[in-house]
Amino acid sequence: MPFQDKTLKCRDCGNDFVWTASEQEFYQQKGFTNPPARCPSCRAARKQQRFSGQGRKMYNAVCAKCGKPTQVPFQPKEGRPVYCQECFRQMRGQ
Repeated sequence: MPFQDKTLKCRDCGNDFVWTASEQEFYQQKGFTNPPARCPSCRAARKQQRFSGQGRKMYNAVCAKCGKPTQVPFQPKEGRPVYCQECFRQMRGQ
């Protein structure tokens, strides 16, 4: 069955965008089962934000191994150890 262009609504900006037949074919070849949720410009902006490190909330914590203050990209949970980058790398290398 040949693909046909479809109009979708972006989850971020709410604008309509066209999901072309060639994009649908590409998605099928890659094994993706869901259509894109964001328009191309919002996808590009999200990708840029992710790779630039901006927009990522950092949380203050104390390293469970060396005791020095550090920041981590996740909310530390009570009773779970958090490690600074240096200690984490050392432990991971073992």
